[in-house]
Amino acid sequence: MIALVLLGILVFIVVATVRFKMHPVFSLTISAIVAGLGLGLTPEIILKTMGEGLGKTLSGFALVIAFGSVIGIYLEKTGATQVLAQKVLSGVGFRKSPLALNLAGYLVSIPVFCDSGFIILSSLNKALSKRSGIPVMVFSIALATGLYAAHVFVPPTPGPLAAAAMLEADLGMVILLGLAVSIPVSVMGYVWANWMGKRIEGTETELDTTEKENIVNDLPKIKPYQAFLPLFAPIVLIALKSIASYPSYPFGEGLFFKAIDFIGNPVVALLVGVVLAVVLARNISTPNKSKWISEALGQAGSIVLITGAGGAFGAVLRTIDVGQWIGTNYESGLAGLAITFVIAALLKTAQGSSTVSIITTSAIVAPLLGAFGLESALDKALVVLSVGAGAMTVSHVNDSYFWVVSQFSGLTTKEGLQGLTLGTLLQGLTGFVLIMLLYLVL
Repeated sequence: MIALVLLGILVFIVVATVRFKMHPVFSLTISAIVAGLGLGLTPEIILKTMGEGLGKTLSGFALVIAFGSVIGIYLEKTGATQVLAQKVLSGVGFRKSPLALNLAGYLVSIPVFCDSGFIILSSLNKALSKRSGIPVMVFSIALATGLYAAHVFVPPTPGPLAAAAMLEADLGMVILLGLAVSIPVSVMGYVWANWMGKRIEGTETELDTTEKENIVNDLPKIKPYQAFLPLFAPIVLIALKSIASYPSYPFGEGLFFKAIDFIGNPVVALLVGVVLAVVLARNISTPNKSKWISEALGQAGSIVLITGAGGAFGAVLRTIDVGQWIGTNYESGLAGLAITFVIAALLKTAQGSSTVSIITTSAIVAPLLGAFGLESALDKALVVLSVGAGAMTVSHVNDSYFWVVSQFSGLTTKEGLQGLTLGTLLQGLTGFVLIMLLYLVL
C-alpha cells in the first residue's frame, strides 16, 4: 500500500506540473493531504503534521534563502558577476578561456540562479571566441555546464540548501563535500564542451550578443576582492563552524569556538554576506536598491513556499514506517544513495525543474534514511549531494534553462540536446560516481 501511494503521488506531481502547469506549492500540498489519507491518517493528524513539518523545515531556513537571494541580486545588478568572470579569465589566459569561463560560471552560480548567470555572462562567449579562435559553441556549453554544477550541489543555492534543511544535514559538511564533488563535475562539463562544442555549428543570436558586448566593455569599478567577498565569506564561515563543531573540537571549546559557532550559523553568515554585498552598491540610488531588495525577496518567497510545502509532505510520510517494504542489509547505504539518485533523475527528467526535483525527492527519502543506514552527519550530506546529482540528470526541452542556453547560443533544439542535454547526463553520472566513492572511502 505504501509503495502504491508513493507511486501514485509521484505520477500526480509530474502530471500536475507538466500537463496542468500547477505550481509546486499546490501540487506538494495536495500530495501531502492525499498521501495522508491514503496511508490511513485522520484529517486532524494530517493538518497538524503538515503544520509541524512546514514550521520545522523553515525554522532558520527562510532567512537564509532570503539573504542568499539578496546577495545574488546585488552581485548581478552591480556587475560584480562580470568582474568575477573577468578576473578568472585574466588569470587563465585566452588559450584556456573555455575552462576559465566554465569555472567563472561555477562561481557565479553559487549565489545567482543559473538561468540569470548564463544571461549575464553569455556576452563573453562571442567576444572570447573572436579573440581566441575557438568555436563559440565551446564557450556556450562550457559556461552552461559550469553554472549547472554549482546550482545543484553548493549552498547557498536554494536547491541544495532546501535539501539540507529537509534532511537535517549539517550545512557546513554539505558545502565542503559539495565543493569536492561539484568542481570535478564542472570540469567534466568543460571536457564535454571542448569535445562536443567543436562538432556543433550554431548560429548567432544577434539580439542579445551585440547588446551585451557593450556591457562587457563597460565593467563597473569594483575591485575583484570586493566581488569575491560577499560570495565566499558566508561559505567560509559556515564551513569553519562545521569544522569547529567536529567531535574532536580542533579549535578547542573556548571563546574562539563560541565566536565561530555564532558567526558561522547560516543566518548570521549569510547576513555578513548581505552587508558585504550592500557595500558594493554604496553609490547606487536608494530607490534602485529598494527595487533590488523587492526582487530578491520575491524570488526567495517562491522558493521558501515550495520548500515549506515539501517539508509538510515529508512530515506526513514520516508518520509511517516507509522503510518496512524495503529489504535492508549491510550495503543498504549504497542502495539508498542509488535509489535517491534515480528518483531525483526521474523527477527532473519528467517535469524539468531541478529545484522541484530536489525538494520532492528529499521529502520522499527523508523517512528512508534509517532503513538505509544513512543517519550520520556524513551520510546525510552525501544524500543531499546524491539528490543534487539526480536533479541535474538531465536538462532537456521541458527545462527553462535548456531554452535559455539554446536561444542565447543560437542552437537548434537538436544541437541543444547534443550539447547541453548529453553534457548534463555526463555531469550527473560523474557526480553520482564521485558520491559513491566518497561513501566507500569516508
